[in-house]
Amino acid sequence: MSEDRLDQRRVVGRVKWFDPAKGFGFIVADDGGPDILLHANVLRNFGQSSVADGARITVMVQQTARGAQAVEVNEILPPESEVGPPIEDLSDSDAEEIAALPLEPARVKWFDKAKGFGFGNVFGRPEDVFIHIEVLRRSGFADLQPGEAVCLRVIEGKRGRMAAQVASWETALRDRH
Repeated sequence: MSEDRLDQRRVVGRVKWFDPAKGFGFIVADDGGPDILLHANVLRNFGQSSVADGARITVMVQQTARGAQAVEVNEILPPESEVGPPIEDLSDSDAEEIAALPLEPARVKWFDKAKGFGFGNVFGRPEDVFIHIEVLRRSGFADLQPGEAVCLRVIEGKRGRMAAQVASWETALRDRH
């Protein structure tokens, strides 16, 4: 084990806030203490470009001259509270049904956080997949970038295919092994 690894500790907490435009945010540890810096590069190494406020997160933390800083993300779980209106096409689906759907590899075509939706393209399929901001938030994301590789659990909605869950590409790969 390298000397750098010896200086790290595992921390479980919640995302206080994360701003993809600024490139950083902060984590509040369950066991208290000062806020922990979460840099966008560390999050990208995990396979995500954003993370939802309130998401559960497990990270490796290192103390620096400027304070505690996350150096590796181990796990991200969506926020627990189901705040927000139900999504019409998903109201009949429960978490077990959604989890049983296959993960389909996709790229984000575009996503507009202000509008509250966007679209992705599943590899090998011609039609777009609608991505609602609530589905994104419930999946642990705050935003998506054009061209970002993700995996989607897709349902047939009243107006076509729509994402029921979004997962990072790396998370999907880890779950397969």
